[in-house]
Amino acid sequence: MRLNYILSDLGIGLKRNLSMTIAVVVTIWVSLSLFGSALLAREQVDLMKGNWYDKIQISIFLCTKDSGGRGCSGAEVTAEQKNRIKQVIESNPDTAPEGVFGESKKEAFEQFKKLYKDSPIVSTVTEDQMQESYRVKLKDPQRYQNLVSAVSGLPGVDTVQDLRQYLDPLFNALNKLRWGALLAAGLLLVAALMQISNTIRLAAYARRREIGIMRLVGASNFYIQLPFLLEAILAALIGAVLACGTLWLGVYFLVKKQAEETFRVWQWVGATETFQATLIMVVVGLVLAIIPTFLTTRKYLKV
Repeated sequence: MRLNYILSDLGIGLKRNLSMTIAVVVTIWVSLSLFGSALLAREQVDLMKGNWYDKIQISIFLCTKDSGGRGCSGAEVTAEQKNRIKQVIESNPDTAPEGVFGESKKEAFEQFKKLYKDSPIVSTVTEDQMQESYRVKLKDPQRYQNLVSAVSGLPGVDTVQDLRQYLDPLFNALNKLRWGALLAAGLLLVAALMQISNTIRLAAYARRREIGIMRLVGASNFYIQLPFLLEAILAALIGAVLACGTLWLGVYFLVKKQAEETFRVWQWVGATETFQATLIMVVVGLVLAIIPTFLTTRKYLKV
């Protein structure tokens, strides 16, 4: 009997506040979709960092007679200078074990011909113009500055290149976009929170006479609050389901069908990351429904 009454009261409440309920569903749908997208953006940035930073090597190019680097004196790097450079690299605490690889002029020229095999520039370059180099892999790619500072300016060193100097601006831009999406999602979640509160407040005001009668006959606070709570949870669940569906469709069409096929070099978010994001979205949606409902009904159900 009580269950029938609660379900009947729930149906009446939904009919009375249908337009407001639809507005709540749409707001939660949009806000959770953006929130889930921001979560996946964070995961994507982390995947891209892990994929590239683990492969980053510092390239130390040695002097030739035409080099103009700070450590060059218009002459080829000497054997003594090369030994000194290698010693500094290997003694650096950030250098990975067996992480130093030398590249001769011949090897550099072969690599150059592979990269530019279809370009006429190959015929204008000789092996003697190539630079010898050391490729260094670090234990922790985040600590690249220590080694760069140690070898820069050493006699025989022309230039020191690190891929991070090109990747960091990209990742910084992606991080700003991620935080921007989170901020926008947060504002929309606040809007959803306020809209749920207003919907419950209006519903409680419209049924104030019924609430008074229920209190007079001894109904508990939770029993009175339950129809309002179910109404908010139902709206939140519908919005969360729509948001989760939107997120899965977005990942399938934008990531799987386009990004992965176009940019195969990157590692992209998949089912695991999307499933985790949808779980968080559902939990957030339920919290958005439960907390404002309890707070609002406690204040407006006093008779």
